[in-house]
Amino acid sequence: MEKTVLIGIITHEQGLEKSMDYLDELAFLTMTAGGTVTKTFTQKLNNPNPKTFIGEGKINEIRDYIKENNIQTVIFDDELSATQERNISKIFNCKILDRTNLILDIFAQRAKTSYAKTQVELAQCQYLLPRLKGMWTHLERQKGGIGMRGPGETEIETDRRIVRNKISLLKNKIKAIDKQMHVQRGNRGKLVRVAIVGYTNVGKSTLMNLLCKSKVFAEDKLFATLDTTVRKLVIGNLPFLISDTVGFIRKLPTQLVESFKSTLDEVREADLLLHVIDITHSNFEEHKQSVEKILSEIKSLNKPTLLVFNKIDNYQAVEIEEDDLITERTKKHYNLDEWKKTWMNELGENVIFISAKDKKNIDDLKELMYSKVREIHVTRFPYNNFLYPEII
Repeated sequence: MEKTVLIGIITHEQGLEKSMDYLDELAFLTMTAGGTVTKTFTQKLNNPNPKTFIGEGKINEIRDYIKENNIQTVIFDDELSATQERNISKIFNCKILDRTNLILDIFAQRAKTSYAKTQVELAQCQYLLPRLKGMWTHLERQKGGIGMRGPGETEIETDRRIVRNKISLLKNKIKAIDKQMHVQRGNRGKLVRVAIVGYTNVGKSTLMNLLCKSKVFAEDKLFATLDTTVRKLVIGNLPFLISDTVGFIRKLPTQLVESFKSTLDEVREADLLLHVIDITHSNFEEHKQSVEKILSEIKSLNKPTLLVFNKIDNYQAVEIEEDDLITERTKKHYNLDEWKKTWMNELGENVIFISAKDKKNIDDLKELMYSKVREIHVTRFPYNNFLYPEII
C-alpha cells in the first residue's frame, strides 16, 4: 500500500470540526483507493495560496516529513489548479493528487462494465484537459535560437486536440449507450419505479440485497456501487421495479456529475425515491443536504421521497456526565427518540428508522413502500384499484 500524507486547510467558512470531518472522509477515500495514511497536516488560512495552496512554512515542514518517511503520495482535500499542482510537485518531488483526482481513481478501479468505464474515462479526460500545460514541465528547459522556437507549444496543442477528440468520441459513445438503455427502460412497461439514493457507504446495496434477496456487490468502502442495478420486487401482490444507484459525496467533482448524469437517469425517471441516510454519522444532516443538492441538479428533488435512516443498530448518542456543567448539549447528544421529535417529525409517515444489517423494522419499511407504490399505481391504473387493497 502506498504511504500517503493528507493536507487540508481550515477557513472561516469551514471550521476545525468540519475540516477534520472532511479529512476523515479523505482518509477513507485513500484507504478505498489502496493507500495508507501516515499523517494529516492542516493549516488555518483565509484563502489558499495561489502558488502552493498552503503557506511556505507548512510546505517546508511537510517536505521534511516526506523525505524522512519516504512518502510516495500527497493528497490535498481541495481541488488544485494546474499551477499549484506543478509547483508543489517540484517541491515535494513525489506524486501529488487532489480530492477530485482521488475520486476519479477510485471510480476507475471500481468501474466494471463498458458503460461505467466510458463515463469514468470521459470524466478523467475533462479533468486532464486544463492541466495539460502543467504536465509539459520538460519543455521549460528548452533554449531559444534557430530551429528551437515553437515546437513545445505545438506539442501541447497537439495533445489538447487529441484529448478534445477523445472527449467527443466518448460523449458520442455514451449517447449511443443511452439510446440502448432508454429502449431497455421503455421495455419495462408501466411498472412503478423506485430508486434507492443516498450518500456513499450508507448501506444502499445492503438494503437492496435484503429487499430483493439479490447479490448486488456491497462492501464497507466508498463507491462500492457504480453501475445502476435494477430488480423487480413484489410486496404483497404488487410488483414494481427498484434500482440501486451510485452513491453521492461532498465536493463531488463537476466532471463526475456531468459524465454520470446518464447513469442517474434511473433516478430522474423514478416515481419514488428511497433516500437512505447513515444516522450513525455525526454529520448525517450535511450528507442529506449534499444528496439533495445533486438531486436538484438532475431535477429530481421534488419527487415523492421516503427518508430511510439506516444503521440504528450502531447508533450511540454522545453522553454527558451528570456533574458536567461545562459541556453544552448539542445534537450529537440526542438519542433516537429525541431525533424523531426534531424536523423529522414534520415529515410524518415519510420517515422510517431501520437496520439493514440486523433486519430491524424491514417489515414496516415494506408496508410503507407498499402504500406509497400503491398510491402511484392506482393513480396510473385506476381500474386496478380492487387488486391491491390498502394495508389497514
